[in-house]
Amino acid sequence: MNKANRLEGFGFIAPLLVLMVVAFNAPIVYMLGLAFWEKGRGFTLEHYEGLLEAPVYLRVLGNTMRIALIATLANIIIGYPLAHWMRGLGARGRMIAIALVVLPFWVSILVRTYAWIVVLGNGGIVNRALQWSGLTDSPVSFLYNELGVTIGMANVLLPFLVLPLFAAMLRIDDRLLQAAASLGAPPRTIFWKVYFPLTLPALAAGALLVFILCLGFYVTPAILGGGRVPMISNLLDTLINQIPRWEQASAISTILLIVTLAIFAAYRRLDRKASA
Repeated sequence: MNKANRLEGFGFIAPLLVLMVVAFNAPIVYMLGLAFWEKGRGFTLEHYEGLLEAPVYLRVLGNTMRIALIATLANIIIGYPLAHWMRGLGARGRMIAIALVVLPFWVSILVRTYAWIVVLGNGGIVNRALQWSGLTDSPVSFLYNELGVTIGMANVLLPFLVLPLFAAMLRIDDRLLQAAASLGAPPRTIFWKVYFPLTLPALAAGALLVFILCLGFYVTPAILGGGRVPMISNLLDTLINQIPRWEQASAISTILLIVTLAIFAAYRRLDRKASA
């Protein structure tokens, strides 16, 4: 009877499995295969050798990792205090704060990115405020460089860190903090010895999610970078749509996939050691 139920259950999920294989797994396998195959020659590693012979590809990968790391750190610096502040609000305040954090999801990422051009442009709100206050005599270049790309990426990805971190903070039992205070621990010690360690797993998971999303970000770097900030996504667009060199793009995509999986594996290993 149990075996029959399992077979019946498998029949229900079989169409979903087929869809997953056809729509998600098959394209990835095809992409991986292009990097190891040359038409008319068969199996080859020539495309990976080309990456080593042209250091520009590795520099773009390194530049992407660096910008992704900076954007992730910016999200942590902004997102952690924001989530902590949201936790201290009342029920109505929390609902309003959550709505404001989620609100950007209701607006197209393209619209949000172009809005930053209005805000950060030479005649934008920020530069006008800086010049009006006397801090600068000429417009500051916020756009079409790494600074503008980092600001745009941090803005778009901030909810991905704040929401899971806020949920983890809500689950913390206030009695733990009260017990530490009753034993004479000062607020700073309570925060670093009790509160922060309890939120660290959610912070690490959210930071990892933001970092991985940064690695493949395309729209924001393309618009706010103006083609002057080399990142993997823009390089792949050039290799696929302009040159085109699908095999080289496949090799770069494979390396990016391996790097992402390695980072995730390292995180899982550290998480297991911390939980042990």
